[in-house]
Amino acid sequence: MDISLEIAQAAARLIVDEGLDYGSAKRLAVKQLGLPPRSPMPGNDEVEVQVREHIAIFHADTQPGELAALRALALRWMERLAEFRPHLSGAVWHGTATRMSDIHLQLFCDDSKSAEIALIDQQIHYQPATVTGMHGRPVEALTVVVRSRELASEVAVHLMVYDHDDLRGALKPDAQGRVPRGDLQAVRNLVSAAQAQGGTA
Repeated sequence: MDISLEIAQAAARLIVDEGLDYGSAKRLAVKQLGLPPRSPMPGNDEVEVQVREHIAIFHADTQPGELAALRALALRWMERLAEFRPHLSGAVWHGTATRMSDIHLQLFCDDSKSAEIALIDQQIHYQPATVTGMHGRPVEALTVVVRSRELASEVAVHLMVYDHDDLRGALKPDAQGRVPRGDLQAVRNLVSAAQAQGGTA
């Protein structure tokens, strides 16, 4: 088997079953497979193909309901933070999320401190951090841990705070021609579609 494919498959298992992010999963996969650190790494697109295959084989019965629950939870937070033009990204937006996945919301604010002040005003406990955001630039992230009634577990909601001007290039299609994130109406449509099909929401 091609080494890159082997790493992608091992990384996909870690992403789906343990909730790792793509970068961490690839690095750990190399270690678990006993491969040299400089082994040829698969791209995230290759890993995502394996993630979808892993879900189809091992989680086809549970993943749709878990995804619907996460999207419904994301929608509640997007409505709560609607003034900051929230957009959903990551696995919950692209449809590869399971109960192990975090929710990633991107806020586009006129004032970079306004989202943080809103959380304080609503007495919401959050953990601030600096992470790598769009275009590889550092961005402030505010992480809130919330209870999902549908999943009967806690879910981390990461709020990445961007300037309003960053919204301009945020909806350009990715390498696969997909919209990389969705606004409030787009997520409402996804949740409504899941409810119409009898999914959990």
